[in-house]
Amino acid sequence: MSLCTIMNKLKNKSILLLAVLAMAVSSLSACHSDDKEKKEQQEEEQQQDAVETPTVQLVPVTKGRLSSAITIPGELIPYQQVDLYAKTNSYVKKLLVDIGSEVHQGQLLAVLEAPEINSQLAAAQSRIKQYEAIYFASKATYDRLVSTSKTPGTVSQNDLEQAEAKKNADLANVDAAKSGLKEVSANLAYLEIRAPFDGVITSRNVNLGAYVGPGGKTTDPLFTVQDQNRMRLVVSVPEIYTGALSNKSEVNFTVRALPSEKFTAQVKRIAGALDEKLRAERLEMDVYNKSKKLIPHMFAEVSVPLPAGDSTFVVPKSAVATSTEKVFVIKVVDHKAVWVDVKKGLTNGDSIEIFGGDLKADDKLVKAASDEIRNGSTLKY
Repeated sequence: MSLCTIMNKLKNKSILLLAVLAMAVSSLSACHSDDKEKKEQQEEEQQQDAVETPTVQLVPVTKGRLSSAITIPGELIPYQQVDLYAKTNSYVKKLLVDIGSEVHQGQLLAVLEAPEINSQLAAAQSRIKQYEAIYFASKATYDRLVSTSKTPGTVSQNDLEQAEAKKNADLANVDAAKSGLKEVSANLAYLEIRAPFDGVITSRNVNLGAYVGPGGKTTDPLFTVQDQNRMRLVVSVPEIYTGALSNKSEVNFTVRALPSEKFTAQVKRIAGALDEKLRAERLEMDVYNKSKKLIPHMFAEVSVPLPAGDSTFVVPKSAVATSTEKVFVIKVVDHKAVWVDVKKGLTNGDSIEIFGGDLKADDKLVKAASDEIRNGSTLKY
């Protein structure tokens, strides 16, 4: 066998070997590619399952009630307050109190002087004496005619009747004069300004010698008297909370001047109607102020307790979802999401009351509810 023949055979075997190796490499590459595609497909399916079947935390539905409170601004006002004016035109003769004076009911505060009233009093007294003298004269005439008329034919019936009529008219004039005296005496009593109740003088707007009364130039009162031993705490409660309050509710409040002190009051008066502008109900509470720490017209921060309603469930706030159409929770039944419509109640911290819906104690709810978890979707937990 020649050398050329041998070389040709070796060359053919090498080519064949290279072809086999190429085929093997190609097969291995194809297998590797198939494995990679399968792995990627499995990962995509797992991701898709994770999206379609989210993992959630569950919380139980708890039967219970929450107590809560709202903080609203209020104002302290005197339990009683009155402005004292002069009823008759007069001059201030004496001032017996000043701003800050504590007074008692009936105490004399000021004395006014009106010389014309004294003249009117004297004239009224003289008028009574005048009419009494006329009456006594007409009465004497009438009595004499009555006595004479007992003798037949001495006095006509007409003269007797006229005498009686004059006597009665004169008596009426006496009564009218006495009424006039009472009126003048009453005006005289108006010259003494007295306290209508126990309290404190909070304003004095006159000085000695000032001209006061309806004809005076000033419209300010002589004095302002306030009862500060007991005060009214006034608040306006928003409409949404009005049904939860009663006359027995107790409230705590603070004032800016004494931030470290807490005061207590009890609801005493409820308006029973809403203010047309504020859409709020006026509440009044009595505050006893023996220490005199509180001053009228202080602003207060009032904590009004709101009792919970009956038949409520308590869940975390995050378990209640709100969409544009409804408020709902997501109950989990056999790994399925079930939207349940509810109404919100009171809140306290991270908890909230819910009402209504197909719920019972120990039902399981999604802790972080949202409308992204569709109704009927499968859940993992």
